Amino acid sequence: MLKRRQKIRKGFILVSFFLFPAVFYYLSPVLVVQASADGIVNGSLVVFLLMFLSALFLGRAYCGWICPAAGCQEALFSARDKRITKGDYLKWLIWTPWVISILFLAAGAGGYYHIDFFYRTTYGLSISDLQSFITYNIVLFVLIVLPAFIVGKRSFCHHLCWMAPFMILGRKIRNGFHWAALQLGSYPERCVHCHTCTQNCPMSLEVETMVNRNAMEHTECILCGSCVDSCPQNAICYNRGKPNRDPA
Repeated sequence: MLKRRQKIRKGFILVSFFLFPAVFYYLSPVLVVQASADGIVNGSLVVFLLMFLSALFLGRAYCGWICPAAGCQEALFSARDKRITKGDYLKWLIWTPWVISILFLAAGAGGYYHIDFFYRTTYGLSISDLQSFITYNIVLFVLIVLPAFIVGKRSFCHHLCWMAPFMILGRKIRNGFHWAALQLGSYPERCVHCHTCTQNCPMSLEVETMVNRNAMEHTECILCGSCVDSCPQNAICYNRGKPNRDPA
């Protein structure tokens, strides 16, 4: 039975998914390229920068608590619950040339000289015509739904997400400077090796191993708290502190 915190979390990401058509352009990897070529700071660039900054204090909590793609993927768990244990590097092969192209185009435009948060939206809304509706559904099916069925749960997060690297880099900076931030803590002596935490992790992490090593920091951890709320021995907790072990 889900604990209250997980019910709230799942409610947040489901509502976020329902709102995805309205905010689609604010997460678009394409519009930020087009805007940068025109020297414009658009909504998606602002959102990506905010993701990076938030990771300095909250890690990848956005991925676990707000992301609309999370709501879609976790809704599919009942149909496809296959664990994913490799391939996390693939999103970097997408992210790196994409960011380079953004910087190159912005430099070619003479830098950013205009801010238009609502760039190419209609009254601030993303889906306003048939073309944008078709584009949205293609992205949703090809990048989010289909990989979840073929590869495994939250495959988009592991393999295709262009947003996750911003937060991973922000978290690495936090870890490098040893700033206090939201994180998971563990009590290895309480662990009874029931595997519940690992089984309930939506990101397919070996949480039990992390607990027993007292090394809860992981680049793919989204701080969703599923392991915290499922552990019958309260061997995992949230806390705000400095990283106590080298991150995985």
